[in-house]
Amino acid sequence: MEYLTPGTGPMNQSVNPHRSAALRRFAVPILLLAMTNASTAAPDYSAFDELLLQHVGNGFVNYAGIEANPKFHSFVQQVGETDAGSLPERNDQLTFYINAYNALAIQGILDGYSPASLWGRYKFFKSKKFVVLGKKINLFDLERKILIPMREPRIHFAIVCASMSCPRLSSRAYLPETLEQQLDAGARHFINDISRNHFDLPRRIAYVSKIFDWYRKDFESAAGSVQRYLASYVEDAEVAKALDNDEFDVRFLKYDWNLNGRQGLRPE
Repeated sequence: MEYLTPGTGPMNQSVNPHRSAALRRFAVPILLLAMTNASTAAPDYSAFDELLLQHVGNGFVNYAGIEANPKFHSFVQQVGETDAGSLPERNDQLTFYINAYNALAIQGILDGYSPASLWGRYKFFKSKKFVVLGKKINLFDLERKILIPMREPRIHFAIVCASMSCPRLSSRAYLPETLEQQLDAGARHFINDISRNHFDLPRRIAYVSKIFDWYRKDFESAAGSVQRYLASYVEDAEVAKALDNDEFDVRFLKYDWNLNGRQGLRPE
């Protein structure tokens, strides 16, 4: 930003002293307002989108590549510095928190934490804290105290805790203007992913992700039962009809906590 001072630059001719004084009186408030707006704006999702496109393929994450990308560290910093006032609408808030969760889960891996073991999960989700909207918070509370109370069960297919049985990390950042379509596509993709959910129609047995057990109340609240929630997204019409009638014996699959990507070596 350039600042014009009396006696310099192209406006130094015929300066009115009273007008100059008035400009000086307004200069500081205008500058402070500009600084405030710059520091409290929502994060640059386009930068996060770019690095996800570059380093995430079919949910597989190149952690070493992300670590070497300065745009990632800038985005994490923006997550901490954003002011809640810059997120006025529900879609703005959901978008922010989903992207924040995914970025901070990546940061947790880069910081040497891992949910692969029971003790590792405690440290990854509860012990490790990050700065979000100027306050320290862990991933557990970010999910349980902020995202879940927003009553949007599709978040469970959007937030990714760096593990193989989690939803596949999207290679695109979430955006307020496309959030509805992105959440719907994520739910549909996860529920129809046979590596995470599969349905034995003749025997009426549904083998489904442990996510539907852990967050059962969210799905029941939205659809009346886990099976009916699944029915609204399952692409096989016969399976969907049986699920809608709660005909399946639901069995939850073991969760694979192994890393959903390649950590690699830290760059020199």
